[in-house]
Amino acid sequence: MLEFNPINLEQHQDLCVQFRADSFVCSFGSADRFHEEDGNGAERYLLWLKQRIAEIPNSCVHIWKGEQIIGQMEMRRWKHNPRVGYINLFYLIPKFRGQGLGQQLDQYAANWFKQLGCQSARLSVSPMNLAAMRFYLKQGWIDLGPREDALEVHYFEKTYEADER
Repeated sequence: MLEFNPINLEQHQDLCVQFRADSFVCSFGSADRFHEEDGNGAERYLLWLKQRIAEIPNSCVHIWKGEQIIGQMEMRRWKHNPRVGYINLFYLIPKFRGQGLGQQLDQYAANWFKQLGCQSARLSVSPMNLAAMRFYLKQGWIDLGPREDALEVHYFEKTYEADER
């Protein structure tokens, strides 16, 4: 069973950077885009993450399996529509991929977004990341095609059923 706990940035900032950089390797074959030309991408990322955590508590979580952090999620409302959620990062360390654990992350995100009143969620995925593409499609996400502002990645969207009350 996995636990989803808010990121403790003071204790785990290096792990956050490691996970985010690896997500770029998975998506684009290298972490160069993460680190950016000036090499300060990690610092900018940590500032962004600190702001995100302050703005929306519980929006950025580490995934724990026992005493080990095995993944990270970063979520928010989509800037274009507050009824749509957006997943900035959906990450598991390589050792735990392909074991069905991603379904628990997907379900956690769905529940989190529903609590915010979101009817759907979006995320961006690189078509180079074939494992991620297959995973999202298997979980019911729909490929909306290339983003207008970043043609090298595709938007995926998932609609959530309203809870019966």
